[in-house]
Amino acid sequence: MVRESSLHWGQKCRCLLLGLTVILILGAVVVFAAVIFARRRDPPAELLQWKGRGSTDNLKEIMLGRCFTYIRTVNPELRKDCLKIWETFKNAFISKNPCNITEQDYQPLMELAAQPILCNKTLLWSKTNELVHKYTKVQGNLLTMEDTLLGYMADGLTWCGNPSSSEINYQSCPEWHECANNPNLIYWKTASRAVSTPYLYHKKNLFAEAACGVVHVMLNGSINQPFGNSSIFGSVEVPHLNPKKVHLMKIWVMHNIGGQPSDSCSSSSIKELKSIIEGRNITFSCEDDHRAAQLIQCVGNPEEPACRVCRTES
Repeated sequence: MVRESSLHWGQKCRCLLLGLTVILILGAVVVFAAVIFARRRDPPAELLQWKGRGSTDNLKEIMLGRCFTYIRTVNPELRKDCLKIWETFKNAFISKNPCNITEQDYQPLMELAAQPILCNKTLLWSKTNELVHKYTKVQGNLLTMEDTLLGYMADGLTWCGNPSSSEINYQSCPEWHECANNPNLIYWKTASRAVSTPYLYHKKNLFAEAACGVVHVMLNGSINQPFGNSSIFGSVEVPHLNPKKVHLMKIWVMHNIGGQPSDSCSSSSIKELKSIIEGRNITFSCEDDHRAAQLIQCVGNPEEPACRVCRTES
C-alpha cells in the first residue's frame, strides 16, 4: 500500500513539473511574439528628403572593386587595406545629417588612403573633366586628383546617410549646391587636400600643398570665366600651393574644337589668376590650346582646321 501511494505521488509530481514547463514555454513564446509584433508596428525611420538622387546603387561593391583594382593593377606598389578603407569611408557620413558633414569626419579616411605625389606630376583642372582625364590616360605622366586612390574610388558616385538610420540613404541625397556641407562636396574638398608626401615623415598634407616643382592646370576657355574663386581649384587648391616647393604654374586654356572661344590667356579671368599666383611668388605661364591635349580632341574631330593644320611649337 505504501509503495502504491509513493508511486502515485511520484507520477503526480512529474505531471506537475511537465505542466509547469509547458506553461513557461508557452509564456516565453507569447512574450517573444508580442515583442516581434510590437517592433513590426513601429514606424520605419523617417528619411530626410533632398533634391538630388540617392546614393549610387551597390555603392559598397563599386568602391571596394575600384579600391582593389587600384592597388592591384593601377598602382600595385601602394599597400592599402580596402575593407578598412570602406568602413572608414562609411563611418564618415552614416547616421549623420548630410548637410552637416565636416572635413574632420573624413580625416581618418584621408590618413588611411593617403599616397605620395611626385614632383612635376600634379595636374589640376576646372570645368575640363572629360578632356583632362582623357589626357592623363593617354599621356600617363601627370596625375589628377581622380588618378589618386581617393579620387579613383569615388569618381562619379553619390552617397549620403540619414541621422535616424544606420543605413546608407538610397532614396535621395543633397545636390552639389543644395547645402554647403554635403557629403560629396566636403569629400572632394578634403580629398583635394589630403595626400601625403614621402619626404615629410608621413605627415598628412594638402593635395595642392604636396605639389612641387611645376604644377600644370587645364581650364575651359569655351565658357565665361574659366577661373572661378568658388571652384575647388580656386577656393581649395590655389590657396594651398606651397611657394617654397612650387616654382612654376603652367596654365592650358582649352577650347572646344570648331567652337567659338569665350576666354583665352588674355582674358580678365586668367589675368586675375595670374595676379594671385604671382602674388604668391610663383612663376606663371599660360598657353591657349596646348597641342598635346588638342590632338586628343582631334580624335573625334579630325576634319576641323585646327586638327588638319600642322603647327610649329614656339
